[in-house]
Amino acid sequence: MLDMESYTPRLKAQYRETIKAAMKEQFGYTNDMQIPSLQKIVLNIGCGAEAVRDSKKAKSAVEDLTKIAGQQAVGTKAKHSHAPFRLREGMIIGAKVTLRDVRMYEFLDRLVTVAMPRIRDFRGVKPSFDGRGNFAMGLKEHIVFPEIDFDKVDEVWGMDVIITTNAKEYGEHSADAQAKALLTHFNMPFTKA
Repeated sequence: MLDMESYTPRLKAQYRETIKAAMKEQFGYTNDMQIPSLQKIVLNIGCGAEAVRDSKKAKSAVEDLTKIAGQQAVGTKAKHSHAPFRLREGMIIGAKVTLRDVRMYEFLDRLVTVAMPRIRDFRGVKPSFDGRGNFAMGLKEHIVFPEIDFDKVDEVWGMDVIITTNAKEYGEHSADAQAKALLTHFNMPFTKA
């Protein structure tokens, strides 16, 4: 069994040893506390109409997301009833999980080094930031993660990955520019456009 107290993920050590110094040099921070860092990664699977027709689909999504994250995922519930879609308030229609610290760095490492290279016709990810230094991307198939046994999958789900940083506007540098630089140092394969 892995002792989580003494274990340091590869990317966390890389952040401490090289990325912080590179970011400080690139943006001219005067204080180490100004250097942006990762705060959390939120993973989300929406089942949509499949979950309405068959409740086992939503449970399957929760189980798959739990395997991918290495942490128990929770079902997301419908907030409102919608008769044309046969959707009732409180019905489980997806799954989500929030990763922090060790599991966050481990997931980012697996995403960049294992899952993304397995995506068919992959040409990089579009830099999609929200103006506050947070990055969002979508995956069309959750089966790119090695934790998912392709033979046992009953449904292929799309998946949202939201990476939250604590980047703030600094001088003439926007929070998004700093967050993009941070993720680039973590080898996130951004497209040039």
